[in-house]
Amino acid sequence: MSLVSLPNLQDLIDSISRERNLPKHAVENALREALLKGYERFRRTQRVAEDIHFDEGYFDNFDVELDVEYEDDQGFRVLASKTIAEEDENADHQIALAELLEVAPEAQVGDTVVLDVTPEQKDFGRMAAIQTKQVLAQKLRDQQRKLIQEEFQELEGTVLTSTVQRFERQSVIMTVSSGTGQPEVEAELLKRDQLPNDNYRPNSKFRVVLKKVSEGSHRGPQLLVSRADAALVVELFSNEVPEIEDEIVRIVAVAREANPPSRSVGPRTKIAVDTAERDVDPVGACIGARGSRIQAVVSELRGEKIMSFAIRLTQPRTSPMPSARPEWMKCA
Repeated sequence: MSLVSLPNLQDLIDSISRERNLPKHAVENALREALLKGYERFRRTQRVAEDIHFDEGYFDNFDVELDVEYEDDQGFRVLASKTIAEEDENADHQIALAELLEVAPEAQVGDTVVLDVTPEQKDFGRMAAIQTKQVLAQKLRDQQRKLIQEEFQELEGTVLTSTVQRFERQSVIMTVSSGTGQPEVEAELLKRDQLPNDNYRPNSKFRVVLKKVSEGSHRGPQLLVSRADAALVVELFSNEVPEIEDEIVRIVAVAREANPPSRSVGPRTKIAVDTAERDVDPVGACIGARGSRIQAVVSELRGEKIMSFAIRLTQPRTSPMPSARPEWMKCA
C-alpha cells in the first residue's frame, strides 16, 4: 500500500499529547481529521478542470489511516469506500467491475470495497499541507475544549479554589482545578462577579463558584466563575459550621448584595437558618465562640457584612429550600 511519509510521526503525537495534556487517541483523531481536510484540498485542486461540484458530505467515504508501526517508515495513507458499478461515473465514489475482477473474481455490482487512494508524496502539495496544519490547530483546540467540558460539567454551582493569573480588560483570568489530578484550567471572573474589597494580585488565591461551563469554540476561557454568587456564602458556612454539614442546622435562604450601587454601603449578606433541635441555637452555631466561625467567612469575603436570622418554617425539615425569597430578607 502507498504511504505519504511523515518521519517521526509517533514522536510528534507524543509531544502534542504532553504539551496540550490530551490523550494520544484524541491527538490521533485530530490529526486524521486534519490530514483528511488536506487531502480534500488536494483532490479539489486536481478536479477543478473537470468542473465537478463538491456537495457537503462529498468526502464522507474517505478516511485517513496513520501508520506508526515501524520507526523508520511512518506516515499516513488515504482510504476510500467505493461502490462497484458496471461503469464508474464518479471515480471518487465508484469503481468499475472490470477493474476488480482480475484481483477479486467474487466481486459483484453493488458491493462496497475499501481502496487505497493515497496520493504520491510529491503531489500532496504546499496548499494541502497548509490546510492540514490550520485544521490540526483548530481540531486540537476543539479536543481540549471538549475535555474541559467533560471534566467540569458536573461541577457547575460548586466552589473551587482559584489562582489569579492576569487581567484582561475588566476581567480577572484565574486558573482552577477540578480536583481529579488534571492540570489547572483557565477561568474568567467577570467584573460583575468580582467583590469590591478583593485585591486580585497575581498568584493570590480565592474561593470561587463555578457558574458556567461554556460550549462551542468561542474565544477566551471556557469556564466562568464568580465571587458574588450566594452559593459561595452557603459553601463557606457549610465548611465552618459542623452543624450545617451534619444537617442539624439548615440554611433556609440567602440574600446577597455583593456589588451595591454605592461603595459607601459595601457588600452585605443576610442569611436565614433554622433547626429542628430544641436545644440548638442556629444563629449561635453560625456565629461560633467569640464570633470565630462567622469571622472566618467574613475574612474570606474581605470584610463583607453578614447578618444571620433564625426562622421557623411550617414545612418539614425534609422539604427543599424555598424558591421565593421572603420580603424581610431583601437587602434595603
